[in-house]
Amino acid sequence: MSIDIEYLPPARTLLTGLAMVESARWHDGRLWFAHWGVGEVVAVDLDGRADVMAPGPASMGWSIDWLPDGRLVTTGGSVTLREPGGPATTLRDHGANEVVVDPRGHVYVNGADFDFVGGAAPEPGWIDLVAPDGSSRRVAEDIQFPNGMIVTPDGATLVVSESFAGRLSAFDIGADGSLAGRRVWADGLGPDGIAVDADGAIWAQTADTFAHSQQPGAPGGACVRVLDGGEITHRIDTELPCFSCALGGPEGRHLFLLCNEFEGIDRFAEVQARRSSRILVTEVPATGPGGRDR
Repeated sequence: MSIDIEYLPPARTLLTGLAMVESARWHDGRLWFAHWGVGEVVAVDLDGRADVMAPGPASMGWSIDWLPDGRLVTTGGSVTLREPGGPATTLRDHGANEVVVDPRGHVYVNGADFDFVGGAAPEPGWIDLVAPDGSSRRVAEDIQFPNGMIVTPDGATLVVSESFAGRLSAFDIGADGSLAGRRVWADGLGPDGIAVDADGAIWAQTADTFAHSQQPGAPGGACVRVLDGGEITHRIDTELPCFSCALGGPEGRHLFLLCNEFEGIDRFAEVQARRSSRILVTEVPATGPGGRDR
């Protein structure tokens, strides 16, 4: 039976004047994100007060998450660990795009070994499990441009965005961190950086968002709440394409939307120089979705 889609209240601007924003995470009472093109890990509170918390890679295509002991994991040209307020150490030299850490401390990173920014022909990507000693093993492959990843609140399932395929794919997480039982969570989307709520539903970008992000000058897009199986329950439209989202706030009812202009991969520098990226926030229903602190 079809569910009527509920539209969320219009989002308000929390922070603007940014180069390019990605990897939204609610952590330690604030929204944290990767500030691409500037090389900063930034945290902002609900009043829009922002602080630079750590340096990040100067390149595009990197993300953040935390180990259970509070160390910051950063991807990019390498995978690094940083003590709170301390220096970074290299966990592994091979670079990665997105990262997610499960409740048991398993570190999953993903990527694809072709030059996306340089315009190379696409190749299938992978997910690796990185051990505390820096060794890693491949736990999934043939991912069509792996992007955002989440782990469900019960720690049992990992879901990855396959941006080029327009779908979310789910895996069962084994006790040793292995991934098995691959299946389609939802398709017909345009998923990038995604978020999971307390009920195990996922917030992801729609196919029109992805289409707009691939068409220079095209505005807008949307973010939707999608259940396992593909049923969409909630939606919010955005003026600019939404590249990442997160749930947080005191009650887990704030939905943060990280929005960027896009004029083609060969014009990232021009877009970043305009500093037109922004972070929006709205509220989700009290009886429905809810976030968790990381």
